[in-house]
Amino acid sequence: MVEIGKVYRLKVLTEQPFGIYFDADNLGKVLLPRSYMTRSYTPGEFAEVVIYRDGEERLIASDRKPLAEVGQFAWLKVVMTNAIGAFLDWGLPKDLLVPLSEQRTPMAKGEYHPVYLYLDAQTDRPSASGKLGKFLDKNPPEYEAGEAVDLLLIRESELGFQAIVNGRHMGLLYEQEIFRPVACGDRISGYVLKIREDGKIDLSQQQPGYQKIDDIARKILDLIVARGGFIPVTDKSDPEVIYRIFGISKKNYKKAIGALYKARLIALETDGVRLTEA
Repeated sequence: MVEIGKVYRLKVLTEQPFGIYFDADNLGKVLLPRSYMTRSYTPGEFAEVVIYRDGEERLIASDRKPLAEVGQFAWLKVVMTNAIGAFLDWGLPKDLLVPLSEQRTPMAKGEYHPVYLYLDAQTDRPSASGKLGKFLDKNPPEYEAGEAVDLLLIRESELGFQAIVNGRHMGLLYEQEIFRPVACGDRISGYVLKIREDGKIDLSQQQPGYQKIDDIARKILDLIVARGGFIPVTDKSDPEVIYRIFGISKKNYKKAIGALYKARLIALETDGVRLTEA
């Protein structure tokens, strides 16, 4: 079954001067207008497309990859506002509406907001809501301490960042558990610290149980970040080189590098140290 606002791999049926038709199963034949095509197609081949409604209520296919699909949380930019709501860029020709009634706070052009994409029951159009709570999983989270999870950072506070956990739950990534630069809208890997009695999830960038990095290790990590994620120094480098760059002894350098490696924040290469991907 094909649903509006989600990406599917569909078969090309026919080609016409004005575009091509895809077999969208329960939705019938759906047109991808030639003016919207990103490449040419041959009848019989399969391609990934998303289906939505145009301004005249017609079902239209797009072969552009949306920034998010119906049923997902996302961090999107406001491109226009009017009396009925705000419109977000979600990567397709027709922008995504956030009705005024679905705005957690007033949205303004140029701002980015966390939203949930849903299919509006009245208009049968993909829409978005800034009121995320009603779309979260109401069942108690069943994560284990130390379990790896995917995070979407949505709001910053004095405590850290609120994050959507695995697209289902809300959690908090504490400031003291952040070991590399992050910002709202980032999708990163994280770990569950614990599930609190109220069902809220405490999170960390570092797997629980690893030694916390000390001030020397943090200084080294900050310098690696500042130099683009790589620094040509290893545990075999000359002590004078290490002191000139970091201002510490080779012994302390090796100890700090070991802690960063154990925390999976860096990768040790033959010619230097590289920041690992989040």
